[in-house]
Amino acid sequence: MAAEADEPKWEGKATVKLRKPTAQQVWPLLEDFCSFHNWLPSIDTCREVEGAQAHGHGLVRYCAATLPPPPDGGEGVVKWCHEKLVSMDPTHMWLSYEVLENNMGFKSYKSTIKVSPIEGGDDDDLNGCQIEWSFLADPVEGLTCDDLLNYVDISLQGMAQNMEKALESSN
Repeated sequence: MAAEADEPKWEGKATVKLRKPTAQQVWPLLEDFCSFHNWLPSIDTCREVEGAQAHGHGLVRYCAATLPPPPDGGEGVVKWCHEKLVSMDPTHMWLSYEVLENNMGFKSYKSTIKVSPIEGGDDDDLNGCQIEWSFLADPVEGLTCDDLLNYVDISLQGMAQNMEKALESSN
C-alpha cells in the first residue's frame, strides 16, 4: 500500500485544432455531458444514470465500449465506467469530470475538457477553435502514462473529426 501512495500521479494533455468550426459551435456538442458516444469513436453507449442534465454538478453518466472478441475465440468484452461531472463553466467553455466505478483499472482519474477560439493564427484558414483534454490519474496496472496519453490524443483526434463532420453537414 505504501508503494502505491508513493507512486507519482500521471498527468497529460492533448490538444486538437479544428479549422472551420468556432468554439461557440463546438461547445454545445461537449456541454451535453451524456452525448460523448456521438463524438468519441470508441464509445458505444453514454447515458445519464444519476443527477440532472441541466449543467448539474454531480450528474453521473455511464460510458461503455465493446471490445472485439480475441482472435482465439470467445466473446467481446464490455469496458465501462461511471463518470461524474464535477464542474462546468459554459461561459469559458470547459468541464471537469472524474471516473467513479469502472472495470478498466482506474483508481483515480480526473479530466478537464476545454474549448477555446484560435486567435491570431498565422494561417488564414485556421480561424476555428481548439479542444484541450487534460487528465490527472493514478497509475493504471498494465498501462504506462504514455499509453494513456496516446489513447487520449487518438480519441480527441477522432472526436474532432466527428464534430467537424456533424457541424459541416448541419450547415
